[in-house]
Amino acid sequence: MTDLPGRENDPNDNPFAMFGSPEQMAAAMRQFADMLSASPEAGPVNWDMAKNIARHAVVAEGDPSVMEGERRQIAEALNLADLWLNEVTPLPGGVTAPQAWSRSEWIEKTIPVWKQLADPVAAQMVETMGGTLGAAGLPPEAQAVAGPLMGMLKQMGSMMVGQQIGQALGSLAREVVGSSDIGLPLSDTAALLPGGVAAFSKGLETPSDEIRLYLALREAAHHRLFQHVPWLRAHLLGTVEEYARGITVDVSALEEKLQGLDISNPERIQEVLGGGELLKPEETERQKAALTRLETALALVEGWVATVVDAAAEGKLPSAAALAETVRRRRATGGPAERTFATLVGLELRPRRLREAAALWRALGDERGVDGRDAVWGHPDLMPTADDLDNPEPFVKGGAAFDLSALEEPGESGEPGESGEPGEPGEPGPGPERDR
Repeated sequence: MTDLPGRENDPNDNPFAMFGSPEQMAAAMRQFADMLSASPEAGPVNWDMAKNIARHAVVAEGDPSVMEGERRQIAEALNLADLWLNEVTPLPGGVTAPQAWSRSEWIEKTIPVWKQLADPVAAQMVETMGGTLGAAGLPPEAQAVAGPLMGMLKQMGSMMVGQQIGQALGSLAREVVGSSDIGLPLSDTAALLPGGVAAFSKGLETPSDEIRLYLALREAAHHRLFQHVPWLRAHLLGTVEEYARGITVDVSALEEKLQGLDISNPERIQEVLGGGELLKPEETERQKAALTRLETALALVEGWVATVVDAAAEGKLPSAAALAETVRRRRATGGPAERTFATLVGLELRPRRLREAAALWRALGDERGVDGRDAVWGHPDLMPTADDLDNPEPFVKGGAAFDLSALEEPGESGEPGESGEPGEPGEPGPGPERDR
């Protein structure tokens, strides 16, 4: 009976009430179907699910298609920005086919690089989750013959990690303004998101065309660097992968959080896997060195971009200083780059490194001019290290003339660079060679 007090939601009157609303049941069934349809050889992350969740997250809050007028404005801003950068750096232009993307397009076009970044950590999470779930309550003899069950449990782990990554990318897509916000080469194409530019502009008393052009300068500067420093892309992505391989999963914390987990509850799954709290870097010297190299490399990229953008905008954009401060505050308070790395790679960037890197590049330009400053990008062995960020004067003042010809190409016998790995030290060569 339903007319008695307290019996309005009696599950005995509705045998399906325990499964939630029809919408929740449908969502759970879709997730289960995604899990079963995923190939066991597809990898540690159900990327189809991750992409679908990310796209659903941005569409739910509104993701209109880019209008032709917006595409024209973005293309003009990126092309003009590339011309301005010609005046402040000898590196050639990096904008060839500028584009304007919706948030959904950003997700589609950057997924290949996210796979490369997230799979190393995700593989360890899925293996640990499969082993933890499979071992729970099973005697040793049963575990030995539970191969098919373990395969299904790993698929479940792949789905759960895909759920978390999809949520992270959907959140990030609502904040980014272009293809280079996190400091890594997510795309070969220079692009801005009109929706992201509009969100960035909220609350700023600055003309929209100035904001668009300033953000275009940052996007164009990143692409100029990635396209014309041949070793940089592989070095950055490789360093992220090396660091990620040293991440372990806190098994005891995972076991505790998996108790009674309802896989039909996306919010609970996000809570369990979110924030990177289950990811623990190994306390080894190699892992610490990888972390230092990664933080330093990302800081040097961002610091150089900030330096050349400030120079290019000087005297042309009245609001450049205020916009630069807005970007710095965004970084310092935990912008998309910081949160995404914490979630997907288990790393939090330190804003202090970014400020120090920008100061080093400015000092280097004052001391050697823009040609001497940007010649440092010519070889990984010439790059500043973390110690140089702490104490830049010896690097800035020392080794005024670098002889690149003395640095042999990777693979040549017995001399610097023979390992072929960007950023790995060889024997001391010209200029201030430093311990990495």
